[in-house]
Amino acid sequence: MTQAILTPEAGLEPTTGAQTGGQSKKVFVKTYGCQMNVYDSERMGDALARDGYETVDTVEAADLILINTCHIREKAAEKVYSQLGRLAKLKKQRNADGGDLMVAVAGCVAQAEGKEIIRRAPVVNVVIGPQTYHRLPEALARARQGESVVETEFPTEDKFDGLPNAPEKAIRGRGVAAFLTVQEGCDKFCTFCVVPYTRGAEVSRPVDRIISEAERLASAGVREVTLLGQNVNAWHGKGADDREWGLGELVRRLATIEGIDRIRYTTSHPRDMDDALIDAHRDLPELMPYLHLPVQSGSDRILKAMNRRHTAADYVKLVERIRAARPDIALSGDFIVGFPGETDQDFEDTMQLIREVNYAAAFSFKYSIRPGTPGADMDDQVDEAVKTERLLRLQDLISQQTRAFGRECVGKTVDLLLEKQGRNTDQLIGRSPWLQPVIVDAKLGEIGDIIRVRITQPGTTGLFAELAE
Repeated sequence: MTQAILTPEAGLEPTTGAQTGGQSKKVFVKTYGCQMNVYDSERMGDALARDGYETVDTVEAADLILINTCHIREKAAEKVYSQLGRLAKLKKQRNADGGDLMVAVAGCVAQAEGKEIIRRAPVVNVVIGPQTYHRLPEALARARQGESVVETEFPTEDKFDGLPNAPEKAIRGRGVAAFLTVQEGCDKFCTFCVVPYTRGAEVSRPVDRIISEAERLASAGVREVTLLGQNVNAWHGKGADDREWGLGELVRRLATIEGIDRIRYTTSHPRDMDDALIDAHRDLPELMPYLHLPVQSGSDRILKAMNRRHTAADYVKLVERIRAARPDIALSGDFIVGFPGETDQDFEDTMQLIREVNYAAAFSFKYSIRPGTPGADMDDQVDEAVKTERLLRLQDLISQQTRAFGRECVGKTVDLLLEKQGRNTDQLIGRSPWLQPVIVDAKLGEIGDIIRVRITQPGTTGLFAELAE
């Protein structure tokens, strides 16, 4: 399961009477879901830019509205249809005034629903899956001829081959930290998860394409890259020496690129955490001491029902090996409560694992049925009230650990990458090596600088720091 980066639905509320300004084509992109969806939206924007589109911030200004969807959350499809209902009113009014507004739905809900989206929401001109978005300009051209286009068949070609390189101006607009997809899809088939059905089988990008994109990012001022994949540490790409590399070797190569000073990766599977990657954490200062390593449950019985193919003890031993290699590493995880058949003892086993591992952060969810997954057909579904109560208890424990980790950071001296303006004009915000937002005085540097700071106090959502002596 990927970390969630959810954006508010209010951004899709159209106002009445707005007209598209100017003659150039304009696109409004709304992204829901994981970091990979954010990356996909950026690459779709790159492809559309080559097709003459300019990105705008409101639906009212757009000639094309593109919704990049996520299927992880509960009732994701129904929420998409609700949004499309609101957009239908805007499109009807715009086109009645002589406009030609188009609507496209991309991402995992598009992949799962396919032609059903066109049937239920005729407002949609194009439905395009996460493995076919390199065909978006072509699909839009067909839609302009009056065709309702559905592109969700898994292609034989690599979608990255069909995408143009991002213009340097576009990269610079994204900031000093960037996502870089190295792996897609999943072969694990956890019984709660739709990813294998929406993203397909595991595919690894070749080394040369990853390095080329990373070098372009660095030349545009990016100083931190986060490598993305549904099972990122399962990446195994062919190098220039015709050998198959693993993620540990790839990270070492990326660390040699001038300008790339910090490297992260997400999301990992415990079964793919090999010695070479652990050694990279030990050896490379560029590889940040933060690891998202989902476990989902601390009960062996539930882990088996989830088809995770590891035990709680396996996971704890792996954590011990990682911490022996990199003692300052911070761990985050994913947890699902209320999986079918979960008893009070199963849940207590999960709580015990959390106490034993001691996380810096975690993402936790109530189990919800995903049609088409094995979990949807399992007996002994847990009552919703029980799931809610367990989730609150688990989140309280995680919150305690997160706050304690923040307090432990006070007094430490760390390198801080300044990323953006703070809420106040006299503040800048950076990320600690452990991914926490850190607020400093704006006089200490400029966005893109890496400065040495001392953590002075924890805040409610991050840390405060001053320049280290």
